[in-house]
Amino acid sequence: MATVNQHNTVERRMKIMQMLSTQDQVQVNVLSKEFGVSEVTIRNDLEQLEGKKLLIRARGGAMSINQTVSFDQHLTEKHKLNMAEKSRIGKAAARLIIDSDTVIIDSGTTSLEIVRNLDPSLRNVTIITNALNIAHQLISNQSINLIVPGGVLRKNSLSLIGPLAEKNFKNFFVDKVFLGVDGFDTLNGISTPNLDEAYLNQIMIEVAREVIVVTDSSKFLRKSLAFICKLDRINTVITDSGILERDKKRLEDANIKVMIA
Repeated sequence: MATVNQHNTVERRMKIMQMLSTQDQVQVNVLSKEFGVSEVTIRNDLEQLEGKKLLIRARGGAMSINQTVSFDQHLTEKHKLNMAEKSRIGKAAARLIIDSDTVIIDSGTTSLEIVRNLDPSLRNVTIITNALNIAHQLISNQSINLIVPGGVLRKNSLSLIGPLAEKNFKNFFVDKVFLGVDGFDTLNGISTPNLDEAYLNQIMIEVAREVIVVTDSSKFLRKSLAFICKLDRINTVITDSGILERDKKRLEDANIKVMIA
């Protein structure tokens, strides 16, 4: 029961942030009816979100800050969000990996769905990852050559980052890199909450022939702290049907292939 309640809390707070991305203000009484919870619960939600500097509480509700900035969630929290969409995106991305490919798969819950859905008949595929959960998923896969470049563990994302990881990734050249992101601004580019991860992502992009971003549509509603790259470095975006037509058109106008999973 505690897990269900925690799941509901995370989902509700994410939906509050999504509402604030399309309107300037939300009201406690309206949110209470919308989510079927008490006004006390909603006030607690707003208090927690304000503590993370994601909104400003006002009389009877809350106001949006100038830009909605995503916060750095632990993988266990991210795993509860939009999992049906992430699973479909992972399956679509996995189909892009073919025999003899060498690919980088970045950390993230959507990226994990890629390796969970790899074609078991693949041959001579090399996967390079800095994510321990992804490496663990691949350990028993006898048809995959697995490379983990090393680095310092960032526990929130279970990813290896820092100078050692950066130096080692510069020694590779790969066919494809699959990147999960925390923020996607279709005018300015992609972002993530951690500066070191953003820099490592930039190196991954530099050594890849093709850049594929895997992200559920909720990420288009916000920016994150650390900038990764502009749209002109991205070849393909795999997302779900929740993407706004405005954002889809911007991506296509930038010559990015958009796949809806």
